[in-house]
Amino acid sequence: MSVNKEVPNGWAWPTIPEMIPSEGVFVDGDWIESKDQDPNGEVRLIQLADIGEGNFKNKSSRFLTLKRANALNCTFLRQDDILVARMPDPIGRACLFPLKNENSFVTAVDVAIIRLGDKSVIPKYLMHSINNLYIRREIESLQSGTTRKRISRSNFAIIKFPLAPLPEQHRIVAKIEEVFSSLDKGIESLKSARQQLIVYRQAVLKWAFEGKFANENVKEGELPDGWKWKQTKEITSVLGDGLHGTPVYSESGEYYFINGNNLSDGKIEIKENTKRVTIEEYEKYKKPLNDNTIFVSINGTLGNTAFYNGEKVVLGKSACYFNVLNIVDKQYLRYCITSQRFINYAHKNATGSTIKNVGLKSMREFEIPLPATIEEQQLIVGEIEFRLSVCDKIEESIEQSLKQSEALRQSILKKAFEGKLVPQDPNDEPASVLLDRIKAEREQNKPETPPRRQAGKIKTEKAKS
Repeated sequence: MSVNKEVPNGWAWPTIPEMIPSEGVFVDGDWIESKDQDPNGEVRLIQLADIGEGNFKNKSSRFLTLKRANALNCTFLRQDDILVARMPDPIGRACLFPLKNENSFVTAVDVAIIRLGDKSVIPKYLMHSINNLYIRREIESLQSGTTRKRISRSNFAIIKFPLAPLPEQHRIVAKIEEVFSSLDKGIESLKSARQQLIVYRQAVLKWAFEGKFANENVKEGELPDGWKWKQTKEITSVLGDGLHGTPVYSESGEYYFINGNNLSDGKIEIKENTKRVTIEEYEKYKKPLNDNTIFVSINGTLGNTAFYNGEKVVLGKSACYFNVLNIVDKQYLRYCITSQRFINYAHKNATGSTIKNVGLKSMREFEIPLPATIEEQQLIVGEIEFRLSVCDKIEESIEQSLKQSEALRQSILKKAFEGKLVPQDPNDEPASVLLDRIKAEREQNKPETPPRRQAGKIKTEKAKS
């Protein structure tokens, strides 16, 4: 979708190179390989993960020495440089670089650097313009590549940007910052409420399995009358884990090979990358599953659950399965396993440093507070689900509000760069005069031969595009 070309009088449509003065920069970051890096180096490598939409995320922690950065002829970042991600996600997102120390920061090759200087366009104005959805779509239309999409700097350089007169740029930036500040406060409140819902969900499960729904006056650490502690092995007929080997996969197979990451909120999720096996392969590894089977993830992410409902699946080793006896409501047991009490138990009894794994012995010995009758268990499940359904509705409302906030942000940017966010002043110097001044200054300071740094950058860009 093209940018609306209808803008007020006095505006212009330059490309980025036309906005760059002689002291400015429009280059890619540097090709820095693992062998160039040094964790004890004094120069930090800024990466794609640091680039947010209008905000610097400050996530990376890779370094190289100043000596190596100079040997590679790196471009050192300066405060208020615009950094643009040439790769997803999303492609074209831009932020200002906020850090000050000179000769202390460089960036990766898939980040473009725009330095405008004091006599050109306001950096925040151009950054917001790049983040405008309509410009972003121009960028997406010019991306290339098969497995890893990116926009080359040469393609980025042909995009035209709506440029307001300099005084109006100041007014637009001030208005965007004012509205975005208010919007960000609202978003922060929504995210805080969403986080509180997570805490509340666990509180609901805690109250349920402390017997508070059955008896509000039950003392801490005690169970209501008639309740007993039961180990998992006492309430299941079978408790086993999945396949430890690797089956023979087949793209045409009708059975899915699932693991712990396919279990979510009581359901089996078949994902795009879930592999398949044939019925012959399934017969080698099939388990005694039935309508009362619960799958539980026991490796990596602990405590994800799903019921078995006759799906054609082979279970992998990162999950185990219970066949629940008829004395227990299977939903009651599943909620107990998703509670923080089980998660704490699983982590305490798991082995492994980076990837946690809970053994079957620990799974069999996990203790569950069990009411005497199925009917009481089902009443508790009903109480849990009523409260969690309220949480679901609130969460749905929060997510909708967050989407609306993002839509509002883009609406503000759209208005800003169509000249509809702030009033125009006929006394403002036209943007074309600013561009002429930049061009004249650039011509006046043009070196007799291109600097080696720029020539090298252009050559590198062509090689990588």
